[in-house]
Amino acid sequence: MPESPFLVIDQERVRDNYRALHNALPTTRIRFAVKASPVPELIRLLDQHGAEFDVASVGEIELCLDAGIAPARMCYGNPIKKAAHIAAAYAAGVRRYAFDTEDDLLRIAEHAAGSEVECRFLSSAPESKTPFGTKFGCTPTEAFRLLVRAVDLGLIVAGPYFHVGSQQLDPQAWRIGIEQAGEIVAALADKDIRVSSVNIGGGLPISYVDAVPALDDIAAVVMAATTEFLPETAGLVIEPGRALVGSAGTIHAEVVGVRIAPDGRRWVYLDIGRYNGMAETENEYIAYRFVTERDGDPVDEAVVAGPTCDGDDVLYQRTRVLLPTTLRAGDRIRILDTGAYTASYSSVSFNGFPPLTVHVSGAERK
Repeated sequence: MPESPFLVIDQERVRDNYRALHNALPTTRIRFAVKASPVPELIRLLDQHGAEFDVASVGEIELCLDAGIAPARMCYGNPIKKAAHIAAAYAAGVRRYAFDTEDDLLRIAEHAAGSEVECRFLSSAPESKTPFGTKFGCTPTEAFRLLVRAVDLGLIVAGPYFHVGSQQLDPQAWRIGIEQAGEIVAALADKDIRVSSVNIGGGLPISYVDAVPALDDIAAVVMAATTEFLPETAGLVIEPGRALVGSAGTIHAEVVGVRIAPDGRRWVYLDIGRYNGMAETENEYIAYRFVTERDGDPVDEAVVAGPTCDGDDVLYQRTRVLLPTTLRAGDRIRILDTGAYTASYSSVSFNGFPPLTVHVSGAERK
């Protein structure tokens, strides 16, 4: 067995997740958010099934190129990018870009002339479990103005783009975003600018501990809103990351030690923490499930922490985590549904701990 900790991703589960999403939204283009799990085997698998790829950096573009992905299947979806990186992406053959400011639009026009663009606006959707806040997205009014400006700059307008926030639990969030996108599309039509697509971003939730809305229920809201607010000529693009790979991953870790603190609370220290794979436990937004070889023994609450000497490397101290009272150093522990935003968030070598290694299992069946 590889040295702990490590992540195992089941590519058959990824394939099944992709097919479920395709069946739920059969006319929607699925664009995998590479940042969720930048693993070559998964990129090649999704390519075989017809996915496109949302890339956030030149590094991700190079990763996809090395995996055999045609640049025409990529969209440089990060609105925050240097002019040099736009030029490098364009030189590599990428011809689709997202933006949310006039500055970035001007950089795209200068360094990626004639490319297709999507303008990201900040929708009025309810807050998700891991919200972006106002880091990304302009107002819908500004998105309309910038897309008109894009035409003046010789760029091709794909259409508006919104994201309802990661791990969104309210299906109506997509209805709100699509309605706002529809208003932008209608305003563009009045200027004789016809959009080819509306990008509804990612945010599809998966179940960690608590139940989440069913994929079919979200799809029903999306399709109803599309029929109501968008013209037939505007196709949908969706950019899942977590929904494709989250449930396919399991982290294999080890208990480093168990301690009773002066306040009487039990602390369980693992060889994996916030800096080598568990970044999404920040603010305890994501509650992962733990499986041990001592399951069935009596349980009690525990604070769960990582192995570094950083005081912030604590995974759960407010969330009620029940672990066997018999846990000891050296015990193996599995962390479920950890296929998304674990290895990709892992640091280079904080405190000398190496980043999380990834193993891919399962023979892909076509």
